[in-house]
Amino acid sequence: MTNERAGTGGIPLPVPPGAGWRTTGSGVFPHAARADGRWWVLRLNDFPEHPLHTLFVDGRHVADLDDVPSGWQRLGNASAPALTGPERAEILDLMAGLGPYGAEYGTPCTGDWCSCEVLTDTWIREQAG
Repeated sequence: MTNERAGTGGIPLPVPPGAGWRTTGSGVFPHAARADGRWWVLRLNDFPEHPLHTLFVDGRHVADLDDVPSGWQRLGNASAPALTGPERAEILDLMAGLGPYGAEYGTPCTGDWCSCEVLTDTWIREQAG
């Protein structure tokens, strides 16, 4: 069951068949899938202050999700290989500046009730290894 807070911009949910979610090593962008030559990336938000996840495709905001769509492969599937170092670097470059909730709209969250302001690109890269 999804609770989309934004439109999908014409991008269908769920992820196309055969594109499994892989772990990234990043706590901010923990899952990514390559589908039809595009990166689908989930940002983990400071829930419940913000939606649980925000979905991006090639760095473009698609939807805010409080639940993962039922048609998606289970996130964190142990059988799916983690991203390689170069793939992780590509994801982090693609998602640069999009760590804090709201950054996709040009208004990153700065509320003192959540951790968004620490989600700088530098912190995200250091944390991801």
